[in-house]
Amino acid sequence: MIDTHIHLLEPDRFTYEWTKGLPALSGRFDLSDYQNASHDSGIQAGVFMEVDCEESADEARYFCALAEQPGSFIQAVVAAARPESPDFERSLEAIAHPRLTGIRRVLHTQPDELSQTSRFRENVKRLGGFGLTFDLCVLQRQLPIALELVRACPQTTFILDHCGVPDIAQNDASTGEGFLPWQKAIRALAAEPNVNGKISGISAYAPAPLRNAQGLRPYTDTMLDAFGATRLVWGGDWPVVNLGDGLLAWSTITRELLSGLTEAERHQILTTNAKKIYNVP
Repeated sequence: MIDTHIHLLEPDRFTYEWTKGLPALSGRFDLSDYQNASHDSGIQAGVFMEVDCEESADEARYFCALAEQPGSFIQAVVAAARPESPDFERSLEAIAHPRLTGIRRVLHTQPDELSQTSRFRENVKRLGGFGLTFDLCVLQRQLPIALELVRACPQTTFILDHCGVPDIAQNDASTGEGFLPWQKAIRALAAEPNVNGKISGISAYAPAPLRNAQGLRPYTDTMLDAFGATRLVWGGDWPVVNLGDGLLAWSTITRELLSGLTEAERHQILTTNAKKIYNVP
């Protein structure tokens, strides 16, 4: 397995304002901690995912250097950047590195209008020319806005994080209340050829009674039906996954959720697609 969504927090180096008020995410979560948490999970390599820290350029350079070390568990880096900035292209040049594979701008904490500006879209459109992907991190209600961004940037490859952050606690997958709008939006995004999906994050978003294969299956089945095995990757979302039942429990649930697929299809989702989309060696 390749984990395409590993957050590493090093508060002695970087500042994380968003973790304040989240005791479970306070303190240091480094690579050795991750490897301890992923023991017996079958995860063999990973992609570092930016952690929305204050020193984003330094974070990118630090983890690209880590990924470059021989035998490093981290094989590629998705860095933070600000497409709304007039200095966006210069900021990309400042963090350029062979192990830099993509960019993420967290949108679920930002005003909806941010990704709708012409500057934002023009800068995201440029990523394709740099050979960089863009990870989409939006709330369920923002999925139609994400679709507009995707359509404005047809040459850029997108990865939809966390199954589009479905509101699992409020959605009722058994009756369709709240679930059907999410499902419709996922299918619309998947109809765009430059979008891939990421099965990640949802165990932490689910209330305890739904934090199992039965409760999460409506969401992963929709992702499988919409994107197919060729356009899906898997992510652990550590240490945020600790807000649920942890990384090992999530990897175990994942295997159950994918048990109906062929071995080749499971290998695509858990390994092959990550290598292709994120340029993991």
